[in-house]
Amino acid sequence: MGDPELGSGEGSSSGGEAVADAFALAGSEGRAALMPYLMGAFPDVATATAVANAYVDSGADLIELGVPFSDPLADGPVIHAAATRALDAGANLESVLETCRAVSARIPVVLLCYANMILGEPETFARKIAEAGAAGAIVPDLPLEEARPVRKAFDAEGLVLVPLIAPTTPPNRRKAIAEQARGFIYLVSSTGTTGERARMADDLSVLISEVREVSEVPVAVGFGISNAKQVAEIGGVAGGVIIGSRLVRAVDEAGDPDAAVEAVSVVVGESADALRR
Repeated sequence: MGDPELGSGEGSSSGGEAVADAFALAGSEGRAALMPYLMGAFPDVATATAVANAYVDSGADLIELGVPFSDPLADGPVIHAAATRALDAGANLESVLETCRAVSARIPVVLLCYANMILGEPETFARKIAEAGAAGAIVPDLPLEEARPVRKAFDAEGLVLVPLIAPTTPPNRRKAIAEQARGFIYLVSSTGTTGERARMADDLSVLISEVREVSEVPVAVGFGISNAKQVAEIGGVAGGVIIGSRLVRAVDEAGDPDAAVEAVSVVVGESADALRR
């Protein structure tokens, strides 16, 4: 699968290898990989970096590191508010990459960012994040038809460009997206934006199975996952589980860096335990 002019993007690069190894290790232990999200530079760089290290210490396999953006179309109120506060405090790509540099030697870091940061100079962006140790990026507003220049730049730097598939994505388009996927597929669990949900969609397991059938890379599920029970449920059928808003809320409510580390350590630790059970 994949564009023959671009290559597979898998197994030949440090970012691709790091991501593949993380999923393979989890799979060898009979479980899904755990990927907690944090908003970069929120509420400041030092706290974000401490939170990222707490994720690793508590059992994360990969980290999704958000780059604050003023119009984050995929993000619900909790993550959007965190991005706004980070931007108001002066956050930018460089400050987020400080956290990436600090933790990427311990665990693969995949950025979550938006297309306008990349499209002007995809080669420069790819080189910059690769130098910071990032394994790749998820770009929610980059459609398949416009992704080729970014994917080419990422492949050249050994980075994965992770696509998203939603419940509303038609089967033929799922297949086309899967053919160009790098690292893993981010499967959106439900329509709408990010945010904690009391229960997951009844047909989610069917959707996961259908996407896995057309994908040669792991399928990781995000949006709405907020407790260990949901993590265990999704981890039983998916290759990876992503937790976002629940953790961002924990940092927001903590009040100080030590409390933030303690709060996220509980959530990530319980989730890791749930997957191992």
